[in-house]
Amino acid sequence: MKLHKVKNGSRIRILADAKAPPAHRDFSLGEELEFYHIDGMYSYCKDDDGNVVHLVAWADVEVVRDGRRQ
Repeated sequence: MKLHKVKNGSRIRILADAKAPPAHRDFSLGEELEFYHIDGMYSYCKDDDGNVVHLVAWADVEVVRDGRRQ
């Protein structure tokens, strides 16, 4: 599933080599993130350490937990 089709507040798993803005850390295949929303061509997500990360909106992901964060 493409990230831009995922419901806000879902937990996602990266399925393919994901792109990020220049000077951003690399992502690991299978890494899980909390997805908050799409902001332009990138997303606003957080890793398990609470760090903000930005996947491209068209990244291939799997929904681990569906839901809407309040």
